[in-house]
Amino acid sequence: MTAPARPDAARNACPYLYGQEAKAVARVLESGQYGHTDVTEEFERRVADVLGVADAVAVASGTAALHAALLAAGVGPGDEVIVPSMTFCATIQAILAVGATPRFVDIEPATLCVTDQLVKEAVSDTTAAVVPVLFGGRAVDLGTVQEELDERGIVVIEDAAHAFGSYAGTQRVGTTGALTCFSFGPIKNLTCGQGGMVIPRTPEDADTLRRLRLLGVVQSQSERANITTYRVDSFGLRYQLSSIFAAIGLVQLDRFATSEHTRRQLWRTYQDALAPLEGVTLVDVDPDHTVPHLCQVRVPHRDQVFAELRAQGIGVGVHYPPNHLQPAFAAWRRTLPATEQAGQEILSLPFHQHLTERDIEHVVSALGQSLKSAGGSRCATC
Repeated sequence: MTAPARPDAARNACPYLYGQEAKAVARVLESGQYGHTDVTEEFERRVADVLGVADAVAVASGTAALHAALLAAGVGPGDEVIVPSMTFCATIQAILAVGATPRFVDIEPATLCVTDQLVKEAVSDTTAAVVPVLFGGRAVDLGTVQEELDERGIVVIEDAAHAFGSYAGTQRVGTTGALTCFSFGPIKNLTCGQGGMVIPRTPEDADTLRRLRLLGVVQSQSERANITTYRVDSFGLRYQLSSIFAAIGLVQLDRFATSEHTRRQLWRTYQDALAPLEGVTLVDVDPDHTVPHLCQVRVPHRDQVFAELRAQGIGVGVHYPPNHLQPAFAAWRRTLPATEQAGQEILSLPFHQHLTERDIEHVVSALGQSLKSAGGSRCATC
């Protein structure tokens, strides 16, 4: 009979709220104004201030952020977008939504991120954009290929869904000149319950994004309150961020320094606890510069280990099955050895701010025992 999982170890990921979010939402509800209001605009200003950028455009989700950024960059039918297969399927769906096609590229095994060399090898005459995925929160440096991308007019759109608060060197992700897309979904480093953000490159980008998120309408919501008509001059979608969600985000921003510190400490606790396990490789997120979103290991006999830990009530997961092997994306399938190997080995351990050191010790002990029974590892302390 297996020991029951500790309560917080049973969840792979879950939101962490600080207690003031409910009051902030209640104030919005009491106002009677639930749509895009000054609360949403305050959230945009606060995110821009935290990042040190001129502007930030809030949208309904991280997927909406990617879709809107691709549209704002003029990516469309006939264009090819370089993207790693190792990402959530939302990244690929956003590319398909603008009529472009994905050009899947491989990853660097230690980080699960794309590299500048892999991008350089994939660039073609039809490449319109590169979408590096900041996997687990780690920044991606396109250094040696960036000049070529600029010369060819190829836009970089960062999928930073995992990476709010992380750094690229000494600069926050979102400040390095790319169109950067964040997610504020339920389990992200900073949550709104649901939501996303695009960091524009220019005022023109910001204007385009604001029209896109409001059905192509030129006038803002406050401007429309004082006129009898409005003008629609471009394609658009209903991608606004509700003030209900923005209110949650504002509270989360007030506590983000605590979240940032806690997530780094949890990852380092895992790093120390996992060290005695032979045959286990911890995916490197560079915790000195990253606000970690995941804690992932690569293990032999992954499917057996996954099943055994789940049977014990431990909330392990797999992030993510490679997209180039998915039926929906079969038309763009290529051989990607590092991605395919990682897809067979990666295991996401429970990682969220409710975890305690004791929870982590419990997870790692169970992992060691599961590996031992699978014949994949020996542990000096298990």
